[in-house]
Amino acid sequence: MEGNRTNRILLLTTAHSYRGEAFLQAAGRLGIEVIQAVDVPPGLARPAPGILPITFNRPDEAVAAIVNLAETRPLTAILAVDDSGALLAARAAQALGLPHNAPEAAQAARDKYVMRQMLAAGGAAVPPFRNFALDEPLEQVTAVVQSAIGYPCVVKPRALNGSRGVIRADDGEELAAAVTRLRRLLQSFGGETYLVEQFIPGFEVALEGVLANGRLHVLALFDKPDPLDGPYFEETIYVTPSRLPAETQQAIAAMAERGARALGLQTGSVHAELRVNEAGPWIVEVNGRSIGGLCSRTLRFEMNMSLEELLLRQACGLDVSGLKREEKASGVMMIPIPQAGILRGYSGVEAARQIPSIDEVVITAPLNQRILPLPEGESYLGFIFASGQTPDEVETALRLAHGRLRFQIDEEIRLSVAGNR
Repeated sequence: MEGNRTNRILLLTTAHSYRGEAFLQAAGRLGIEVIQAVDVPPGLARPAPGILPITFNRPDEAVAAIVNLAETRPLTAILAVDDSGALLAARAAQALGLPHNAPEAAQAARDKYVMRQMLAAGGAAVPPFRNFALDEPLEQVTAVVQSAIGYPCVVKPRALNGSRGVIRADDGEELAAAVTRLRRLLQSFGGETYLVEQFIPGFEVALEGVLANGRLHVLALFDKPDPLDGPYFEETIYVTPSRLPAETQQAIAAMAERGARALGLQTGSVHAELRVNEAGPWIVEVNGRSIGGLCSRTLRFEMNMSLEELLLRQACGLDVSGLKREEKASGVMMIPIPQAGILRGYSGVEAARQIPSIDEVVITAPLNQRILPLPEGESYLGFIFASGQTPDEVETALRLAHGRLRFQIDEEIRLSVAGNR
């Protein structure tokens, strides 16, 4: 492939995506031409070489622009970098007759309520759940939850990512407070409904894989050693390979494949989150995308291949099911935001980098900008990467490195102008 430049990939991305550059570098190594379809607001599009400006929330116009582009520059495949472009990628690939997941499957992977319905119908293990209107009286919500779901339960927005807006409630009073808080968040996004489901006890894992004709090939299974029991569900450490028994890992993979099949996902990336207890694995979510943020840096495959290179190879029609992850252990810590405020500075990065097994420390949060923790927030302070001989060694290094970091976060000062002239 390296000498063949006839492959052309359309990459659906946003201006602030962490992943775009990684895909461009991988494409350069493979000799693949990449055109970036970048989500921009209407009226702000500016032509540039290798860039197709489109608006994701105007899908009919965006699909027409992609089809028009393909008339003069035929495409091998269309890839979405994250959830925001998944539905558009499916619709455009369908219009062009390229390999794709059904648009309905892509939509389900972006809507937690639709996903829960399809997972349940497909025989995947999911907890009891109900959908509620944003203006439904709290007394009615608590009555339904008490009778049909039970406590503890989890309140979730249907469309937000990264555990944003996800809150655990252990009784009716906590449920009312959680719903009130989520309502405030959703009002700024125009959301009209939300989900309440039974809390799933147990530990959590993340699975990264690829689908080929509906068959799942597991690329990595990540342990999440920090408990995710609420009241909020901020992810921190991912470590692979998993330390779980082989039979447990096989059960997790089988449930993830069942979930993908229930949604109608057939090809490309799969990122699944599952919880495991004495009843086996339960699906938190299954998405037709690859791992988010900078976390893909934890994964290297044969011939020092990146995850982005593997996905591009598959998009160009190559069989990647035989590729294996490198043998050494690796992991990432998504540095949590401890409090709301203005990030003024940080220290300890070089000291953290000196910890054995630490590969890199990257601070991504911009200085002098407002930051928010979960459940309202949607980002992290940065990422710590480690690799070593064992998962335990990697986990220890990540924790030690995090302990050396210090962040200066100033409280926001809200000035009242009442009485001022």
